[in-house]
Amino acid sequence: MSYMICKQATDRFGPFCICNIEHFLLFYFVWLLLLIFPLLNFAEVLKELLHGFPNLAMTTDLSCTTALHTAAAQGHIDVVNLLLETDSNLVKIARNNGKSALHTAARMGHLEVVRSILSKDPSTGLRTDKKGQTALHMAVKGQNKEIVLELLKADISVMSLEDNKGNTALHIATKKGRIQNVRCLLSVEGINVNATNKAGETPLDIAEKLGISQVVSMLKELGAFNSKDLGKPPNPAKQLKQTVSDIKHEVQSQLQQTRQTGFKVQKIAKKLKKLHISGLNNAINSATVVAVLIATVAFAAIFTVPGQYVEDKTEGTSLGQAHIAKNPAFLVFCVFDSLALFISLAVVVVQTSVVVIEQKAKKQLVFVINKLMWLACLFISVAFISLSYVVVGQKSRWLAICATVIGGSIMLTTIGSMCYCVILHRMEESRLRSIRRESRSGSYSMSMVSDHEVLDSEYKRMYAL
Repeated sequence: MSYMICKQATDRFGPFCICNIEHFLLFYFVWLLLLIFPLLNFAEVLKELLHGFPNLAMTTDLSCTTALHTAAAQGHIDVVNLLLETDSNLVKIARNNGKSALHTAARMGHLEVVRSILSKDPSTGLRTDKKGQTALHMAVKGQNKEIVLELLKADISVMSLEDNKGNTALHIATKKGRIQNVRCLLSVEGINVNATNKAGETPLDIAEKLGISQVVSMLKELGAFNSKDLGKPPNPAKQLKQTVSDIKHEVQSQLQQTRQTGFKVQKIAKKLKKLHISGLNNAINSATVVAVLIATVAFAAIFTVPGQYVEDKTEGTSLGQAHIAKNPAFLVFCVFDSLALFISLAVVVVQTSVVVIEQKAKKQLVFVINKLMWLACLFISVAFISLSYVVVGQKSRWLAICATVIGGSIMLTTIGSMCYCVILHRMEESRLRSIRRESRSGSYSMSMVSDHEVLDSEYKRMYAL
């Protein structure tokens, strides 16, 4: 479809001069398409565009990037060939940083693109960017030794060209630790293995400083020397300047990495916060369901007592009175069943009436509701146990005692464990708060506690409220 639209546009307008605003807008639109299509590798569409508007191949964006730069960076060889057939002078256009399409292709490791560009203009390999680097300097930073050989084949003199810091391609390959590229450069006859950069370092000096034993042995086999052995001791001022420059780059790299790590931590923290809020909401909903369940059971229990109720009025009784009303166990049952009922109803009222938005307030609400539910569960358990003494009778009192021991043990163990977890969690929160407070006042080294530890403690997978 895009192909047909472009063909109709070129058939209708053809090559033209930008003489009015309509033509300018169409020209700008087609130029944008020309920069975008190399990313998508729509060679046929691009062919139609260039057929109608051949001058667009030479257009650039604000950074002086042409469509050839884009295609070379992506490795789209069909698009590169098409652009070079349209205008071979494209290879001479450099971006604002001085890098040509050959620089880009060499750095990205696109061998066929490098071959295509060199076939149009072999001298492009000698062009330097604003750092004084050639395409060979860029190529040796990568992993593709075939590109290195291709650039040397085009013009072997490029091997001795230095960048603004006096580094040859051999210096760069050694500094980057690209052993294959170093071996490839050393295989070329006439290479100067003792070239000295502006810091007074030879490739052997760099290899020994970085501890790359393979490169050291290869250089020594070809007669490489240290700068001091050549009678050219390193310039202290230049060495200091180089060291400062390296430290600066290292610090900038570390800062960039720290920023990226910070962004990732913030992103993870946001996700964990959502999960935390979701967990609080689930706890609130669960508490509401349990409160309704306990209230229902407690309400029904008072009207379904064993022994039923008095139906015929007699002396000392009243109609509707439970036959076991005077039993002490029944009195205990009434008290604790009522407590369980009204506590559960209070929780239901709060849950259906209060809307909490802020996370800290929601956490406090869950804490209070959970403690009330603990009491409701404990009271309903006492009510059950007390009523069991009435149900089993005098002869089977041991069954009620067993129920008391079993139920009491389970409930006390459960609530005791939960209390322990709550206290442990509170102590951990208190410790983290004191760490943050002391770190803000500058009296505590944050190196003692990692971000991961703080994040892991703040958003645990499971904790008791």
